[in-house]
Amino acid sequence: MIRFSVVLLIAIASFSSSAQIYMPKFEVQGHRGARGLKPENTIPAFITALDSGVMTLEMDVVITKDGQVVLSHEPFMSAAICLDSTGKPIAEKDEKKYNIYEMTYTDVARYDCGSKGNEKFPEQQKLAVSKPLLKDVIEAVENHIKSFTQYEVDYNIEIKSSPETDKKFHPPVEEYSDIVYNLLNQYLPMERVVIQSFDFRVLKYWHKKYPEIRLAALVENLKSIDANLNDLGFNPSIYSPYYKLLTKEKVAQLHKKKIRVIPWTVNEEKEMLLLKGMGVDGFITDYPDRARKYKMTLSMNVQKK
Repeated sequence: MIRFSVVLLIAIASFSSSAQIYMPKFEVQGHRGARGLKPENTIPAFITALDSGVMTLEMDVVITKDGQVVLSHEPFMSAAICLDSTGKPIAEKDEKKYNIYEMTYTDVARYDCGSKGNEKFPEQQKLAVSKPLLKDVIEAVENHIKSFTQYEVDYNIEIKSSPETDKKFHPPVEEYSDIVYNLLNQYLPMERVVIQSFDFRVLKYWHKKYPEIRLAALVENLKSIDANLNDLGFNPSIYSPYYKLLTKEKVAQLHKKKIRVIPWTVNEEKEMLLLKGMGVDGFITDYPDRARKYKMTLSMNVQKK
C-alpha cells in the first residue's frame, strides 16, 4: 500500500516492486467527493474522486438523534438536492423542518439525495442514494484503495457548527467533536485525518484536546490573515480561504508562518492554473477530473475487476 505524504516531496518504494514512485507535494482535494460528477457526500462521489487521483477526500459531517455520524453539508434535508421519505420534492421554505439532529439514522436513510440531481452541476450523474454513515464511507473507500487505486488518501472532515445552531441542529462543540474523534479513532490512523471548520471554537477545542490532529481554518471573511490567526489563537496546519481572497503575497505570508494554503472551491481550469502559479499547496475542487487533465492529481489507471 502506498502512503501519500501531504507535507514532503518523497519517493517511496512501490508496494509490489523495487520501483520508486514520486508522490507530489501539491494536493488536490475532492470536494464532497466529486460534487461536479456524482451526488455530493456519497460513496459514489468518493469512489469517483479516488479514481481521479485525488490525495484527500473532503467531506462534511453532522450528527443524528441517535448519535450517528452522517455525511451532509446541511444539518437538514436540502430542498435543492433531496426528496422526502416518500420520494416527493421538499419545499425550500420547509427544508429546515427536516432536521437531521432530530432524526435517527433509520429516518435519514429513507431520504433520496441523489435522484433529483443538482441544477448547479449539470454534469452530475443522478443516482438514487441516501446520506451515508461516515463509518460506511470509510469502509468503502478503504476497500476501494486496497482493491484498485492502491494509495492511501487523507480525510479532510468538516465539522458544521455555529453558536446560533448549538443544541438545535447539532450537539455542543465539545460533544460533537468527541463523537467524531471517537469514530475516526476506531477506523483510521489519525495521521490521515484533518479537521476543518469555519467555527473557530471547534478548532480551538481540537487543538487543546487532540493536539496531534492536523487542523484547517476555513475562511470566507474579509479580515486580514493576522486578524484571523489572532482570533484562532494558534497557527493551524492549513489555512483554507475562499480562493478569490488569495494573492501571491498572501500565500507567501502564510508560508513564512509554516502554514499550508489550500483554498476552496476551485472549479474552473484557468483558476486552478492561476492558483498553482501563486504557489498554493493544493486546492479543493468539485471537479478532480479537470485537475487531472493538467497532471495535478496522481496518475491513476484503474482497471476494475
